[in-house]
Amino acid sequence: MPSIEKLLDQLEDAKRRFDPSGRAQTEKLLARAGEKVFSDIELLIRFHESLLFLRAHPHSEKVFRLTEKLLSTFSARVERIRASGADMTPFDYIEYSGIVETTLSGTFSYDIARWLVRRHSSQTEINWERYEKKTGLAAALARVLPLFYEDLMVEANIPQGEWLRAAMGKNDNALKWLIDRIDRLPLAEKAKSQLYDSLELPVRWKMGRDRASRTNNRRKPRKVFYHTGKMIQRKEVSLRAEIDSPPVEFEKLSASEGEEIIDMTRETTAVRYRELYGITHGDGRSVMRTDLGRGVEMFLWGLRPERRLPLRAYHAGFTLKNGVPINYIEGITLFERTEVGFNTFYTYREGESAWVYVRALKLLNQIAGVTAVSIDPYQLGHHNDEAIESGAFWFYRKLGFRSTDSRLRNLTEREEKKIATVSGYRTPARVLRKLAVAPAIYEHQRASGEWDGFQVRNIGLAVQRRMASEFGGDASMMRVSVMAEVARALCISQSDLNDAEKLAFENLSFALALIPDLEEWSEEEKRAAASIIRAKAGEDESVYARLLQKHARLRKAIITLGSSDQRAD
Repeated sequence: MPSIEKLLDQLEDAKRRFDPSGRAQTEKLLARAGEKVFSDIELLIRFHESLLFLRAHPHSEKVFRLTEKLLSTFSARVERIRASGADMTPFDYIEYSGIVETTLSGTFSYDIARWLVRRHSSQTEINWERYEKKTGLAAALARVLPLFYEDLMVEANIPQGEWLRAAMGKNDNALKWLIDRIDRLPLAEKAKSQLYDSLELPVRWKMGRDRASRTNNRRKPRKVFYHTGKMIQRKEVSLRAEIDSPPVEFEKLSASEGEEIIDMTRETTAVRYRELYGITHGDGRSVMRTDLGRGVEMFLWGLRPERRLPLRAYHAGFTLKNGVPINYIEGITLFERTEVGFNTFYTYREGESAWVYVRALKLLNQIAGVTAVSIDPYQLGHHNDEAIESGAFWFYRKLGFRSTDSRLRNLTEREEKKIATVSGYRTPARVLRKLAVAPAIYEHQRASGEWDGFQVRNIGLAVQRRMASEFGGDASMMRVSVMAEVARALCISQSDLNDAEKLAFENLSFALALIPDLEEWSEEEKRAAASIIRAKAGEDESVYARLLQKHARLRKAIITLGSSDQRAD
């Protein structure tokens, strides 16, 4: 009988082969591995990851059933290793965190921490052993504990734990108690978030056997897709053809079904030490589902109105493969340009990532009308060793993306010639790092270059400079002034706006007030701008994105503001 390590080597090879021989070998190796007792954590983790991959990409019904059965044994397997006295640290590495019956410890935002204690209160607590920011905790306790402020101001070596225990009484979960108290403070939600986030509290989360663990976090698929032929390779994928393909059908979920999907996504990302704004603040009422084929379901949703970004529309997404979470998505859109974040989890990167990626872009095109896709340098490898090692730059380049920097486009062409003419040539890491310092962009209709130098940040910086020069740095004074200025220019009555529309108008006014000829717009252009403001607060931000695309004068002004360096001399 082969050793466990040799057995796993064979399984990791067979799981990628979907011919009859690969299927038969995978079934045989799964049965053998299932009989083994694992005493080595690293080997047990390798087995776990192979099982998850095969659960998402089964060769046959037998493989599907075997992976389900073997994953159900992991509670006992992990407990056996823990009982042996082994160091459990590898279970907490970001690549493998979240396995059933393990523990992770991370710092989460107020909104996710609050969600955790509501959904998993018996499994979450403050990890005091890793907590170092005691001064921050003291400031927070002064807000919720009577007379604590006096001790804080005049005494040294304050026994914060003793104060906390006295205040908690019979409560035994300090995390839940503290979040409950912050939640009751007469503060705006953002202020509560800032107070909690300033503490940087490490949270210990014991996975247990529930669905939150990566081992168990999956849904029953409507129909299992079995891989009986080769996977779709990147070279077989065409982004242009995908976007031009017929529209995809969507199913709108009920609010409760939508919240269930977003909750599942929060669990999926939180156990991997990740937070995404659109997942934390997703609107369950807006969730749409589509079946993309090959066992792939994709869900997309927007933000709650009070959490929307000031200028850009935001859509978040989540993909299941045969019911298994394999990635998350975000599309942040202004006019026809979107900035896309797409992360396939480590375990599934040997799957059909390129095909799923272009399908996601197709959906964003269909929903929000996007035709220009921008990729942040980090995703290409800028200060991101993982992206350098995986050759992320070439992943995007082969899909039709180009660098926004002309010098890097020239370097790209030179590298492409070497790849075509020099046998076995691979771009060195040092060259990949050079190629990754500027964003990459895909323009579906034509390479206009209009968005090459654009950054939303440039608009924000221009607002700050105006605030400094005209309002003495007073944001409140500026807010009142620009809202009045824009209302007058666009003939908008602020009293006619509802609360959500007022918030949208306030945010957009900072940028609109930078447009020098706003008052000179035609009546039709002004009415269209007013409709855009209302759409920003509407049920679906995709309407806002599409209305922006129709306003040529506003588009030109915003591109100019976001592309030029307006620093004062």
